[in-house]
Amino acid sequence: MSYRIGEAAKRAGCKVETVRYYEQAGLLPEPARTEGNFRLYSEAHLEQLRFIRHCRSLDMPLEDIRNLLELKAQPIENCAEINELIDEQIRRVEEQMALLIQLRRSLQELRGQCIGPEVTGTCEIIRGLSDCQCHGGADSTV
Repeated sequence: MSYRIGEAAKRAGCKVETVRYYEQAGLLPEPARTEGNFRLYSEAHLEQLRFIRHCRSLDMPLEDIRNLLELKAQPIENCAEINELIDEQIRRVEEQMALLIQLRRSLQELRGQCIGPEVTGTCEIIRGLSDCQCHGGADSTV
């Protein structure tokens, strides 16, 4: 069965622009065309789109997805390369988590500067944001 791009996108759970983007990025094989030059996507295209979407939902970079697609197309007995890609993604996620924990701490400290719902003079949160030295403030050494 073949699908035009709109139907293929709908069946894969993405937007038409996403299908075009993955095709242009070389992650999706070029589809057949009708005499009127409409793209026709097969079930194999839909399967690959779903695979790509799942990888993206795991925040994998496009280059890693490209490598996984190549490895998927040429099955191997040893999964070492696939394990390395996933291990690297786990490391990236752990780094992001550490940054998010630090972000939460900073926001909690900022929120802790507010002593009540009513502003007496200057809001402590606004003052804390204004007095930030970490982004090139007046006294910043960065």
